[in-house]
Amino acid sequence: MVKRLAIVVFNLGGPDRPEAVKPFLFNLFNDPAIIGAPKPVRWLLAKFISSRRAPVAREIYEHLGGKSPLLEQTRSQADALEKALADMADTVKVFVAMRYWHPMTAETVHAVKDFSPDQIVLLPLYPQYSSTTSGSSLKLWAEEALKQGLDVPTSTLCCYPDEVGLIDALALKIRDTLSNLSTNVRVLFSAHGLPKKVIAAGDPYQDQVEQTCDALVERLGFLGVDTANLDWTICYQSRVGPLEWIGPSTDDEIIRAGKDGVAVVMVPVAFVSEHSETLVELDIEYGALARESGVPSYNRIMTVQCDPHFIRGLADQVRKTLLVPGQLRSCHDRKLCRDDKTRCPHAPDRMTKDKADVCIDACGV
Repeated sequence: MVKRLAIVVFNLGGPDRPEAVKPFLFNLFNDPAIIGAPKPVRWLLAKFISSRRAPVAREIYEHLGGKSPLLEQTRSQADALEKALADMADTVKVFVAMRYWHPMTAETVHAVKDFSPDQIVLLPLYPQYSSTTSGSSLKLWAEEALKQGLDVPTSTLCCYPDEVGLIDALALKIRDTLSNLSTNVRVLFSAHGLPKKVIAAGDPYQDQVEQTCDALVERLGFLGVDTANLDWTICYQSRVGPLEWIGPSTDDEIIRAGKDGVAVVMVPVAFVSEHSETLVELDIEYGALARESGVPSYNRIMTVQCDPHFIRGLADQVRKTLLVPGQLRSCHDRKLCRDDKTRCPHAPDRMTKDKADVCIDACGV
């Protein structure tokens, strides 16, 4: 049995005060997974974009008291997961690593090293894998662990788009909301968007979002919802910049619902906690758009946060990951990359010795 187990949960991070908005944005746009330009050009672009976007972003965070609630909610999830896994080692500690604001990866690597674990499990709080989110976080972890000399057997859970606990938590919320609506309803499964070129390069994110939604509809059927006549669609939010993004866009779908005269049940399927893109974009901005567009009723499902189904599901996945120490429990062994065009970095045919760096780059294992 493992004596000291460290689990590291990863998330985006968010500014903890108004003064942190601009440096937070700089860290975001200076990530090569977000802007793939050479380092000096990327640095200049990040400075320019963060300076331009900071005033608007500060206004957004004013709705949230001047800061993001993401860290507080992630720490609550970490505490709940720690309790759920207390029997997995003599001492279990769950650490939080944020990608773009504190506690940042270097800080968390240092804290984990001080903890002196026998084994580490890396767990991104992004159900669907993308090189821009989980991939970026895990790659940076590998770099920082090497830099700080953290050499401990490490397992990685890279994605879980159809995890039973996640699906149950969301499906129950959707069913309860639908049961209280008597008008014609359209369910909008909204996920954060990505530029089309990222998906065209083989990122599995869009495919995994579709898996999450398919699993939700199937589960709703088991919960007594008439899914044969359920009106639902997948859409993507948060588009920025001039590039063409995957669609349809969430705002276009809200406008279409208004034209069709149907109520909307909005379901964030790629977020597991509340932050500006749910509390401001979905609730305030899209809520206003729904009213302007004549949507009869606009209802937003809350994220899973510390829902017991979700926490148990994560704990179950960690337990399964620990069965084979040092290995990657990911897309290929759970058959999560369905599309032949998806170039999942973890597929068995990519794990030959001469391509081992692919998985190190993507997941740090």
